[in-house]
Amino acid sequence: MTAATVHSAVHSAVEPAETPLTPQSWGKLGMWVFLAGDAVGFGTLLAGYGAMRATSGDWPNPYQVLGINLTAVMTFLLICSSVTMVKALEWLGKGDRSRAIQYLFFTALGGAIFVSLQAYEWTHLIHRGLHINQNPWGATLFGTSFFLVTGFHGLHVTGGVIYLLSMIRYVANRPEPAASYNAVEIAGLYWHFVDLVWIMVFTFMYLL
Repeated sequence: MTAATVHSAVHSAVEPAETPLTPQSWGKLGMWVFLAGDAVGFGTLLAGYGAMRATSGDWPNPYQVLGINLTAVMTFLLICSSVTMVKALEWLGKGDRSRAIQYLFFTALGGAIFVSLQAYEWTHLIHRGLHINQNPWGATLFGTSFFLVTGFHGLHVTGGVIYLLSMIRYVANRPEPAASYNAVEIAGLYWHFVDLVWIMVFTFMYLL
C-alpha cells in the first residue's frame, strides 16, 4: 500500500461532524459567546442582590411584599413560549413554513404579554410606594435591586420579541423553509436563555 493510499484511507475514515468555519456554526458560536457574557451579567446582579439581602437588617419578605400570583402566571407564560419556540423549529424542520410562522408568532405574543404584565406589576408596586430609591417596607436597596434586575430581564424579553418578529419576516421571505432553519435555531437559543434566567430571577427574588 502506497503512502498516498494510506493518507486517503485515513481522511475518509475520519470525517468531522461539522467544521467550525461554516456560517451556520459561526452564528451559533457567536450566540453562545453572547449568552455566556449575558449570563455573567445576570449572575452578577443576582449575587449582588443576595449580598445586599444577607447584610441588611430590615430587608422585607419578598413573598409578602411582591406576591407570586401574577408572577406565577408570567412564569408559566414564558415556559409555554419556550414550548412554542420548539414547535416552530420542529415544523420548520418538516418544511411547513406556515405552521412555523404561526408558532413563532405565538412565542412573540407570549413575550409581549409577559412584558405587559410586568409593566402592570411595576405600576401596581409604584402606586403602593415602592420606587427605585424608596421602599415603605424597609431597606431602600430592595426597590433598587428589584427594578434593576427585573427591568434588565424585561429589556431582554422586549428585545427577544423584536428578534422573533424579525424572524417571522425572515422565514416568510426565504425561498425554502430549510434555508431559515439555522437562523431560527439561533433565535431559539436566545429565547430559551431568557426563559431560564427568568426562572432564576423568580426563584431568588420572589420565592426565597
